[in-house]
Amino acid sequence: MITPRWIPEQWRRIGPAAWYPTLGLLFLAASFVPALHRQGTLLGSVPNRSFDALAVVVIVLESLPLLVCRRWPVICLALVSLGFAADQLRGYHSFAGSALPVVLLTVGSRLESHRRATVLACSAAFALLSVALYRLGTGDPLIEFVTFYLALALAWGIGVWLRANRIAEAERRRRVAEETLAAERSRIARELHDVVTHHVTAMVVQAEAARYLTAVPDRLDQTLTAVTDTGRRAITDLRHLLDLLNPGHGIQAGHGIQAGHGIQAGRGTEARTPAVGRLLTLVEQTRRAGQPVEFTEEGTPAESTGSADLVAYRIVQEALTNALKYAHGSRTSVQVHHGGREITVEVSTDGSGSSAATLGGSGRGLAGLRERVDLLGGDFEADPQTDGGFVVRARIPGGSAS
Repeated sequence: MITPRWIPEQWRRIGPAAWYPTLGLLFLAASFVPALHRQGTLLGSVPNRSFDALAVVVIVLESLPLLVCRRWPVICLALVSLGFAADQLRGYHSFAGSALPVVLLTVGSRLESHRRATVLACSAAFALLSVALYRLGTGDPLIEFVTFYLALALAWGIGVWLRANRIAEAERRRRVAEETLAAERSRIARELHDVVTHHVTAMVVQAEAARYLTAVPDRLDQTLTAVTDTGRRAITDLRHLLDLLNPGHGIQAGHGIQAGHGIQAGRGTEARTPAVGRLLTLVEQTRRAGQPVEFTEEGTPAESTGSADLVAYRIVQEALTNALKYAHGSRTSVQVHHGGREITVEVSTDGSGSSAATLGGSGRGLAGLRERVDLLGGDFEADPQTDGGFVVRARIPGGSAS
């Protein structure tokens, strides 16, 4: 059922394609309405003339080119200008002559090349028409021709302004798209850094320890099992990131990786975004890598914390990764407190000679964490301690910021 609301929606959808043909047909039809005869543009003082067969041709020449105005604006302008000149010189003064400023506005907004040449050609043509009309008329003041020229120049200027706005908007959209793409790439790079660095660091530490356990088969088996489990978790997390890059890849989530790789089916159904509730698993993994970790979690996690829980998880993950890298075997403490509106995290590691320079490694991990916390309006600190250790503190407001 067609409703008043449906009509403007359809018009917006077909708008530009239908606007000019509709306007051209309206000019054509209105020119033959008796009440509008000789109500069009009057330039100069050429006596009015009744419509004849040539008048029909002139009116068609002034109005119907609007059917192709969007596709061939210069051709449209030439035909309408020719019709307008004939209209004024013959004294028809038809309503269709009002199409000229509309076409000038359109050409000013859509013409991409030879704009200056078009302006000069139109100005020269108008000057010739003005001389002819002045000689055929009764000697109207030249100011009328100048005024009409300025009115046409205004229509052209409006078109130029519309074109400049369109170009500026396109440039703004391009910049926004580039900035969005850069931000998304940076976000994915941070996720890859967090996932790969933590898991691979744990695997390297565990594999290094296994070299000294060849005489203790039970402990060697436990260590190699821990390496295998860590590798499986790394693959699972990487597959989740691939899902973000390629949404169609998620259709196969839950099927796992082929059995030949030793990964159980169903791993892909784990939560794509780590939650604070998985911190204990993260701590246990670090303990199996040989790092003594004390874990304390206070308060009750809020039902909806937006991105805060993910940021808290990544902070603990990065801090434990640095502990494995630069203070392996030193006591590490993880404290997480869930407040009503924020999460506070503190991870401290006893000294092993770590310095501020070694604390950050390439600097990407801690810098990425600081960006995440700043984005949520929180506070982040990562400082070396006097005993050679380091501490990471963060206050993360809850919310839905991304």
